[in-house]
Amino acid sequence: MKRIDIKLASKSPRRHQLLRNIIKDFEIVSKEIDESYPKSLKASEIALYLAKLKAKFYEKDAKENQLYITADTIVVYKQKVLGKPKNKKDAFNILQELSGNTHIVYTGVSLLFNGEINSFVDATEVTFYDLTKDEIKFYIDHYKPMDKAGSYGIQEWMGYAGVKKIEGDFFNVMGLPLHRLYREIEKIISKKN
Repeated sequence: MKRIDIKLASKSPRRHQLLRNIIKDFEIVSKEIDESYPKSLKASEIALYLAKLKAKFYEKDAKENQLYITADTIVVYKQKVLGKPKNKKDAFNILQELSGNTHIVYTGVSLLFNGEINSFVDATEVTFYDLTKDEIKFYIDHYKPMDKAGSYGIQEWMGYAGVKKIEGDFFNVMGLPLHRLYREIEKIISKKN
């Protein structure tokens, strides 16, 4: 019986770290992919669409018994997608908008294995405390949120001091819904065996 060769197709250091918590042996691969999406998609559909798009991009590279994991995370507030900030001012404005409010983090995940793509999306509601301008500035200056959807990392100061509550998978907010991902990978492995 051949083992499954797992590849995480992501540049995100947080996804690398998260996956290592449930799988010890995998390879990190990444390519530049155009992440534009049809404007007709609902906010809740975008992360799933992008995860599938990324998986399709690796179809020609995938060999038998290789499992490619792709993912995309978006933050949605009032049906508006909040991507990665363009600069510090943009990060400040995004965090000010999220302050005292509830937003939703969607992570779409696709698993490409032996020519089949299985996908799912996970949603987590995150509620922030009211944040002062000084708190937002402190966070931006010390935690460099420029590579994070929604301008924050829940595993940093913002998660410890700025988040009032979450409903759903904490790891989903970091970029990879580990609980569900583990179960989906197990399904693939059990089918193979």
